[in-house]
Amino acid sequence: MTIINLDHLSANQPLPEVQDAMIEALKNNYGNPSSQHTIGDKAAEALGIARESVARLINSPLPKEIVFTSSGTESINHAIKGVALAKAEKGNHIVTSNIEHNAVLRSLRRLKMMDYRVTSVPVDEYGRVNPDDIAKAITDKTILVSIMHSNNEIGTMQPIEEIAKITKEKKIVFHTDAVDSVGVIPVDVQKLGVDLLSFASNTFYGPSGVGGLYVKRGTSIWPLLDGGVQENNKRAGTENLAGIIGMGVAAESAILNMEERISHVKNLRDKLIKMFPDFIDEYFINGHPEYCLPNLLSVSIKYIEGESVVLMLDEEGIAVSTRSACAAGALQASHVLLSIGREFADAQGTMVITFGFENTEVDIYKFLTVLKEAVNTLREISPLYSKT
Repeated sequence: MTIINLDHLSANQPLPEVQDAMIEALKNNYGNPSSQHTIGDKAAEALGIARESVARLINSPLPKEIVFTSSGTESINHAIKGVALAKAEKGNHIVTSNIEHNAVLRSLRRLKMMDYRVTSVPVDEYGRVNPDDIAKAITDKTILVSIMHSNNEIGTMQPIEEIAKITKEKKIVFHTDAVDSVGVIPVDVQKLGVDLLSFASNTFYGPSGVGGLYVKRGTSIWPLLDGGVQENNKRAGTENLAGIIGMGVAAESAILNMEERISHVKNLRDKLIKMFPDFIDEYFINGHPEYCLPNLLSVSIKYIEGESVVLMLDEEGIAVSTRSACAAGALQASHVLLSIGREFADAQGTMVITFGFENTEVDIYKFLTVLKEAVNTLREISPLYSKT
């Protein structure tokens, strides 16, 4: 059975050129970049080339501002906890939003156990933060603001540049979780004005298990791992060279093909929105109609349970998600959907569809055809649904 992947936010198959580069590295570039000999020098050179590629992807002016990590989650943990430790003498207050990824929320929960204070600002019905709420939440003890660039469940993009102006004026470190944006849409750290930006390789067809953290020069941040002096003294431990090389190749491909990819996935998203009412009734589209990722569509369908739909679609070779893969399996309704005003039952009936460049209009038609049958089956056994 041919699988139709409409869950690109969770996983992407690495590009063929990424796979080739990683295999070549495993065979012929196995050295430790920190070693002071020819084998190590070759590894260090490859590491530097990859760092330059990733820096170009986000328009970082200095490649050394890129810190390679094991994942987007580690990058987020490093940003939040690293600043909290570095700024502990200045204050203990952090500002965030109600719809952040669990990597942010649980990092902050851990800090609250250490007597840090957290203010979480609300979002509007589209999941967008009001910069004025950020400004009002800031106190003389605020050391960090962490607001995501785009939301992984509804796709809404935040006014990062406006928030950055506030944090710059207040001289507060600003971190943004851009894991679902980098490599999908243009991300320019200089234009955004952020101090820290988290991202992950698998979002743009690189290998899983490789991430990055942009650390603007001069930003105070402590390493989470103690040991050697790797990654400009920001992250100890021997780098995952093969994975990082793959990430660099994927970054170059994203730079070269981003405009074409955006046009393709946006066209598929628009067609899905247009065709949806011909197959399904009584539903909500979540997220901002304008400020949103071009490859993501979140739909809440009434009188069904999202996990059941996912399983039924999977039986027909179609992969979708109910929410972030990092939160899948949780029994509670999505905090993101509840924050934008969705009822608990509607939140439970939500699917997240994310497109990749290999998806086609035929995939959309098959998805909607199978979805219609699954929804009808589930509604027939739902005590809440009644035909009119």
